Amino acid sequence: MTTRTITPDELAQLRAAREEADRRYNEVLTAVYAALPSTPELPAAPPEPDERIGPTLNERWTLLESVEVPAGWKGRLVRFVRRAVEPFLARQQAFNAALVEHLNNNVPVARATHAALADVLDRVREHVHHLAHFHLLLMGFLQQITAYVETKERGLEGNARRRIEDLEELIGAVGGVGDELQKRLELLGARERRFEARVSSVTAAHDDLRASLAVLQRAQQALARELERLAGEKAASGKKGTGPFSRTDADEKGPVPFFPLASPAAAQLAARSQDAYKYVAFEDKFRGQADDIRTRLAAYLPLFESASDILDLGCGRGEFLDLLRERGMAARGLDINPDMVQIGRERGLHVDEGDALTFLRSLPDDSLGGLLAAQVVEHLEPDYLVQVLAAAQTKLRPGSRIVVETVNVACWFAFFQSYIRDVTHIRPLHPDTLTHFVRASGFQQVEVRFSSPLPPEHRLLYAAGDDELHFAFNRNVDRLNDLLFTHLDYAVIGTK
Repeated sequence: MTTRTITPDELAQLRAAREEADRRYNEVLTAVYAALPSTPELPAAPPEPDERIGPTLNERWTLLESVEVPAGWKGRLVRFVRRAVEPFLARQQAFNAALVEHLNNNVPVARATHAALADVLDRVREHVHHLAHFHLLLMGFLQQITAYVETKERGLEGNARRRIEDLEELIGAVGGVGDELQKRLELLGARERRFEARVSSVTAAHDDLRASLAVLQRAQQALARELERLAGEKAASGKKGTGPFSRTDADEKGPVPFFPLASPAAAQLAARSQDAYKYVAFEDKFRGQADDIRTRLAAYLPLFESASDILDLGCGRGEFLDLLRERGMAARGLDINPDMVQIGRERGLHVDEGDALTFLRSLPDDSLGGLLAAQVVEHLEPDYLVQVLAAAQTKLRPGSRIVVETVNVACWFAFFQSYIRDVTHIRPLHPDTLTHFVRASGFQQVEVRFSSPLPPEHRLLYAAGDDELHFAFNRNVDRLNDLLFTHLDYAVIGTK
């Protein structure tokens, strides 16, 4: 059954609104027709200028003409009268001359003005006629547009009704198929969830197996090195009963143990070897892949530009040494873990085994061109760390840099997720604390550089809204993000 999206009352309201719109349209159309102006009666052109008196004026404007003066007293009288009235006649003649000249000059202008005015009146009369005709056509258009729109609307309505009926038939026909498809989709979804669960379990088992294989490989390497050491001791002794695998008279009848330890020192060494390969596996699983570590450490390369004799303290698997070797920069690494040292040497890196303080004190003063200690200082006791920093300050050349990177314990996520997971971490170091240690050791231009920002999807989200309550809430979100979900690591950088 088709669900109606509009009620009869709503249809009645739409019909009433349409009728009201038609009524208003007709009223406006009637008012527009009544407001159309009638065609005005334009005046005729004025008569042409009268030029009939022009020739007479041009002939009679002069007053002072030469006359013949008679002799005798008449002549004297004429000359006397002429001298008396001649100034007045001269002024009148000058006025007549100016007036005639003015009239002669304006006759062509009057002719042109008359012709132009007559032409303008003809053009205006023609334009008014066309405008009146346009008004009549416009009114006819406005009267026809309503019928045209209604015809289109009826056609569209009919087509829409036909399409709706077709769709209703199609929906009715597809309804059964849709139900069947929904059932099949639900079945496929259940199968997909079961498959994903199996894949997840297989993936977890694969990860566990890979970690176990890594542990076994490290154990095999540690056992091989221990066997080589014991074989060397036996060859050096050259006597029966003095090597770790020899029998004594007391145990002549008993079997030789697979891995007998001749002394507590040997037992301690074996235990340390086992701890070493276990920690290597821990690093492989939790710290990250070697390529990821190289990408993070590459940010420190510009600090050692043009430097040589760089020491990577606690070099681990040698990721930073790889970067330096690719750029042709002389460097060496130091690590206390023998398996880490073995990994680096197998890849052709210059790596020494030993503790940091003893190694630094064995170097000549001003012999290092730079020092990096990435994720090392959190494994050291504070007193030992202070001595290491003091020794580094002595062994570095003037102008060389020291970079000390560690977990940013000021970020709660980093502290609870990264720091406490590693049981070999001894003491968390706040950025202010480590900065003070580096500066107190004599380094200058000390700065803190934060790195490894937490991805945005792991941070608290803002609440949508623009009122004061939302602004206050989002300010608190920023504060919590800065405290809980900020950068995971930081480095203190100093210059000797």
